[in-house]
Amino acid sequence: MPAIINRLNSSDPGFKADLAKLLAFEAGEDESIDRTAAEILAAVRTQGDAALLDYTRRFDRVQADSVAALEIPKADWHAALVALPTAQREALQAAADRVRAYHERQRGETWTYTEADGTTLGQKITPLDRVGLYVPGGKAAYPSSVLMNAIPAKVAGVPEVIMVTPTPDGVRNPIVLAAAAIAGVDRAFAVGGAQAVGALAYGTATVPAVDKIVGPGNAYVAAAKRRVFGVVGIDMIAGPSEILVICDGKTPADWIAMDLFSQAEHDELAQAILLCPDAGYLQQVEAAIAKLLPDMPRVDILRTSLANRGALIQVRDLDEACSIANDIAPEHLEISTEQPEVWAAKIRHAGAIFMGRYASEALGDYCAGPNHVLPTSRTARFSSPLGVYDFQKRSSLIQVSRQGAQTLGRIAVELAMGEGLQAHAASARYRLD
Repeated sequence: MPAIINRLNSSDPGFKADLAKLLAFEAGEDESIDRTAAEILAAVRTQGDAALLDYTRRFDRVQADSVAALEIPKADWHAALVALPTAQREALQAAADRVRAYHERQRGETWTYTEADGTTLGQKITPLDRVGLYVPGGKAAYPSSVLMNAIPAKVAGVPEVIMVTPTPDGVRNPIVLAAAAIAGVDRAFAVGGAQAVGALAYGTATVPAVDKIVGPGNAYVAAAKRRVFGVVGIDMIAGPSEILVICDGKTPADWIAMDLFSQAEHDELAQAILLCPDAGYLQQVEAAIAKLLPDMPRVDILRTSLANRGALIQVRDLDEACSIANDIAPEHLEISTEQPEVWAAKIRHAGAIFMGRYASEALGDYCAGPNHVLPTSRTARFSSPLGVYDFQKRSSLIQVSRQGAQTLGRIAVELAMGEGLQAHAASARYRLD
């Protein structure tokens, strides 16, 4: 019988190779999925509403005479919000308030400075005009995704956020609609899949084209987002969920086992890893996993994820744990130690850092405040969580005084002639006294 979770030791000669094998993940596009997504996008681009209706009938089994009939009225969102159980409604509102408060601190502002000769330079910050938000539908319900994507867009000043969500067999998820009402979404359409991505990217007679598409989806949605990038912006192409825990061996083992479960339960490719210098503690966590696993509703997914991509790793010390963590560059990093800020200072690459024994990753998914849309598959080495800055763009401001043109013009002439661009040089020279 295979081990319930992999055990590694950083002191073993083959550790680096074993860790690399464990971390290896090829996003490897499925050619048939990509081909289907391309065909759907082409149809939506050329046939607009007609193609969108056809695919919605075919894939979601929703009959409608027009795409306009698939727009979900705002009154329905607010009715869904009012109808939620009180505790659920209050939790949704509390999470939204915290997410909004955090993201308001990220808002960029226009700035300028003036040089001694009167030349003024600066940067103008403007929001995108219109953003598309994809929200999975059907059995899945992700109100947290609505909050995490729509709220920073509205904080950034985006005038119009268009939500699309599939409704298989016409079933509309009430908590997703309620989240849209709370988050400030402007319009919502009951369409999904690659066809919804195409509608947002190219526009149809009914669905307006957007400037950027954000939000998670299935493999067809991911393939479509990848293909329309360049026509519109996208947030990212996310890989499987990841959690890495650094622990000093003093946190209750059940807590850490469940923290590993919290990401491993997403899907079979999710990754959950614990780094700890205490071999006895790793044994305790493995025993806790064995004890808790049988009672978990998603036990089959957990077993596959932990056996194939999970690991308990004994390290020499917490300094080495931080070094390994920087190499892994995880989506979620928990530092479950005394004085976690000491170790957090050593971390350079992670999507989100949870500090202390009480900062479980699950709190970040729902209500802590920072965004839960995070870089995966080592992309935290060069990218950041979704934020207000993803919905704003920057324009440079350059106002040159007559005096400034004398200094800058001479510099520009020299460099332009060096590049062999005579018109550039002449353009600057015309303004010299």
